[in-house]
Amino acid sequence: MTSPSHRPTAVKVAQKETLFKAYSRLDRYRLRHELFAGGMGPEVSREVLERGHAVAVLLFDPDRDCVVLIEQFRPGAYAAGMEPWLIEVVAGIIEDGETAEDVARRETIEEAGLIPEKLFRVQSWLATPGISSESIELWCGRVDSRQAGGLHGVAAEGEDIRVFVSPLPEVRQALRDGRYTNAATLIALQWLLLNEDDIRKKL
Repeated sequence: MTSPSHRPTAVKVAQKETLFKAYSRLDRYRLRHELFAGGMGPEVSREVLERGHAVAVLLFDPDRDCVVLIEQFRPGAYAAGMEPWLIEVVAGIIEDGETAEDVARRETIEEAGLIPEKLFRVQSWLATPGISSESIELWCGRVDSRQAGGLHGVAAEGEDIRVFVSPLPEVRQALRDGRYTNAATLIALQWLLLNEDDIRKKL
């Protein structure tokens, strides 16, 4: 069967209403969108979670062939019936007036107790586009892993974050074993192993 050559672009919103607003906001859209075969599809109702946009930071020490990772409790993982203490890369929400690089530096200090020597942007992706508008922008930062360790986080926000160093051979094995269950961590570490030589040149 030949794939249609038409690429849909049109979206028509009939109604948008806010159902809930606290730390996050839940909106309901009634909309129609253009179809691959042409024409407009039927009206559908979809809820979209608005919780801002995030920055994730892969902390790499190219001199010692290791990354700095964190571990913390995640209620979503607990609610899903999975191990709730997740191994992650540093990450945080972009606040009003902040740039993505501002967040990368702030969260590296708050969550890992480190100051990145160099930072560069990698790419962005949508976290769960079927239900949320949240995007995640990945940055990579050079750090001295000899300074890493201990417990960090903002106590007023209930953060309890363990910081540890993982050599690249351990990262490779953990990826093979499926030990990383956080999407941003999986993407960041797989990207690192696929682009290691280029990353070393940038850092």
